[in-house]
Amino acid sequence: MRDLVDQVLASGRHVTVNVAESPLGWLRARGLVDARQFEAGERLRGDYETAALGPRVTMRWADRVDGGGEGLDPTSAQIAAKRRFDAALAAAGRGLADVAWRVICAGEGLPAAEKALGWPARAGRLVLTLALDRLADHYRLP
Repeated sequence: MRDLVDQVLASGRHVTVNVAESPLGWLRARGLVDARQFEAGERLRGDYETAALGPRVTMRWADRVDGGGEGLDPTSAQIAAKRRFDAALAAAGRGLADVAWRVICAGEGLPAAEKALGWPARAGRLVLTLALDRLADHYRLP
């Protein structure tokens, strides 16, 4: 990211960058992935983030406003998310899971993922869309 900023400053161009936007969100905003693929990627990222959460070490003082039960305790929810994440990556398959994890979960841009995986330029989007289609099938998205 810093290299891109340096290039833009050196060229004198002005650009607006949303640093909070994920690479998958960027692809969706430009019509390079469809809604089904985006939803599959967001589900994978959600499970990845839930599985990576650390356990709570303090008391929760807030009551639920709807009076409902807790559902899964945080540790069980973390374990369940890890199982869902592992199953989804297994469904994507070898070779496709790598780019899915790098772009969706780690937040790497496609050029960085292609370089890290030793792929030619612009090959990553095709492979990522194949991975997203497999993930969407795994999640049974319409």
